Amino acid sequence: LRRVVRVFFCRARTMPSAPRTVKDVPAQEFVIALAQYFRSTGKMEVPTWVDTVKTASYKELAPYDPDWFYIRAASMARKLYVSGNMGVGAFRKNYGGAKNNGTCRHHHGIGSGSVARAVLKQLESVGVVEKAAKGRRITPSGQRDLDRIAGRVKVPVA
Repeated sequence: LRRVVRVFFCRARTMPSAPRTVKDVPAQEFVIALAQYFRSTGKMEVPTWVDTVKTASYKELAPYDPDWFYIRAASMARKLYVSGNMGVGAFRKNYGGAKNNGTCRHHHGIGSGSVARAVLKQLESVGVVEKAAKGRRITPSGQRDLDRIAGRVKVPVA
């Protein structure tokens, strides 16, 4: 038991100095850090309709957060990094939710395709994503940038 505890704590001490990838850091902290990076660089052009558009047909209102487009772009970039090739239809399914059918049961509603398409186009213009045979994928420079930002994210020590 002592040896197991010693090995665990020795590894825990060496882990923070080791290089980290996107898969090593918590998703929420990484998405927030990447969204701040997208906002600070100014390379990403936010469409004019972001303050009025709903993110899905089953939603009633637009998002309250004024930076929601950057957060969605960061989240989609992370999803492409972790999952591999994905297209607009897959993103519509992933960013869907429960559709309120009144007194009937809730069923899954898909997210907005125009939002997913606009985010992917902006990620392509920044150079994080490129078109693949089916869907989009992360470019090598995009993977390097995402790993660099993941290295800056603080990982809580458990």
